[in-house]
Amino acid sequence: MKRIHESEIGGRATLPAINTAGIDSRFVQRSIENASKHQPDLVCFSHLRWDFVYQRPQHLLTRSARDRRVFFVEEPVFDQGSMRLEVAERERGVRVVVPHLPEGLRSEIATAAVMKDLTRRLFLENGIREYVFWYYTPMALTFTDDFNPIASIYDCMDELSAFKGANSRLPYLEKQLFERVDLVFTGGHSLYQAKQHAHPAVYSFPSSIDLSHFGSARSFNRDPLDQKNIAHPRLGFFGVIDERFDIELLDAVAGRRPDWQFIVIGPVVKIQLDSLPKHPNIHYLGPKKYQELPAYLSNWDIALLLFARNESTRFISPTKTPEYLAAGKPVISTSIQDVVKPYGELNLVSIADGPLDFVRAAEKFLTKSYEQTDWLNRVDQFLANMSWDKTWQEMSELINQAVEIKRHSSTVRTRVAKAEQRATATVA
Repeated sequence: MKRIHESEIGGRATLPAINTAGIDSRFVQRSIENASKHQPDLVCFSHLRWDFVYQRPQHLLTRSARDRRVFFVEEPVFDQGSMRLEVAERERGVRVVVPHLPEGLRSEIATAAVMKDLTRRLFLENGIREYVFWYYTPMALTFTDDFNPIASIYDCMDELSAFKGANSRLPYLEKQLFERVDLVFTGGHSLYQAKQHAHPAVYSFPSSIDLSHFGSARSFNRDPLDQKNIAHPRLGFFGVIDERFDIELLDAVAGRRPDWQFIVIGPVVKIQLDSLPKHPNIHYLGPKKYQELPAYLSNWDIALLLFARNESTRFISPTKTPEYLAAGKPVISTSIQDVVKPYGELNLVSIADGPLDFVRAAEKFLTKSYEQTDWLNRVDQFLANMSWDKTWQEMSELINQAVEIKRHSSTVRTRVAKAEQRATATVA
C-alpha cells in the first residue's frame, strides 16, 4: 500500500489508488466517473461545534456539500428541555445537527443508547439511505456501530487522547474505529507517522489554505475598531486559547519588551481566564469571525504561533501557519513538529522556544534585517501548491473509489446469493 508523502516544499506526490486487488481494472477506471453521478449522503460525527471556530471540518465539509447532502452531527447538549434533534442549515447547505438530551442523562451507556435512537430518527426523517460516515471523534462509535455505511472515513485531525479532559476510552475506541473504516486521513505529517501502521490506507492531508481569503490581508487599509488605537509594533495570535497556548512564553516576552503590543484573538476554553498573563501591552480581543481575521492580521507587524510544547501539541498541524504566511506576515513559532518541517526547514517561519530567542527573532523582523522580497517570493511559491479545494479533490477521489468498490462488492455478493438460490431451487 502506497501512502501520500509531502514533498520537500509541502507539495504532494501523485495520489495513489486504494487497494483494488481482485477488482476488474476497467471498473476501477470508471469508479470516479460513476461515483460523481450518484453521491451518497455524508454524515459526519464531530467533537467540535460547527459555530465554534472555522477550521478544517468547515473547509472540507462545505466543499463536500457542493455535490451531496452533508449532515454534521455534534456531541449532545444537556439541558432542561425535551429530548430532540435541532437541525439547521449553514454554509453551502451543510445541515448542522445538535442533539438535545435531558440534563440528568449523563451515563455513557444511556447517552449512547439515546444517541443511537436519535441518529436513526435523523436518518428516517431525512430519507438518508445510502451514506458515508465521516468521523472526527472515535467516541461516536459508541452509537453508530450498528449502522451500515457504504464507506467510512476517519479524519484524524488531532491526537484527542492527549487533550485536557479527554475520555479514557478514546485510545480503545480509536483502535476499534481503525478496524471499521475504509480510509484514514491525518491532519499533519507527524500524526501520519504515528498512525501509518494502524490501518492499511492512511493518507496525510496537512492543513491547507484559502489563499484568496487570507491573501486579501496584503491589501487591507482599514484597522478594526477594537484594534485601531493599539500602538505598533504589533505581534498577534489568533486561534483557540487552551492548554496548548504557551502562557509562560507570552508572559515572559511581553514583560521583557513593554514597548511591543501583543494582540490575542480567540475563545478561551478549558483554562481559567485569570491564568492568562496580565500586562498593559497584552490585548485580549476575544473571538472573531473567520471573515474578520484578514483585517486584523493585515495590521500586525508579526504573526505568532504561541504553542506550548507538551503532549497536546505533539502532533498538531496549525492551520494558521499558511494563513499567516498568505497574509504576507513574518511568523515566529515554537518548535512544533509540523511547523519545523517543512516551514522552519525552508526558512519560511522563524523557530524560537525561549523568551530570548523569541525576542531576537522579533527584533530581526522588526528591523527588516532579512531579505523580505526573497522571503515573500518563496512563501508565494510554497503556497501556490496548496488549497483546500485541492485537498478536498484528492480526498474525494479516494472516497469515490472506496464507495464504488463497496458497491461493486455488494453487487457481486447479491448475484452470487441469487445464483445459489436458483441452484438450490433447481436441485429441489
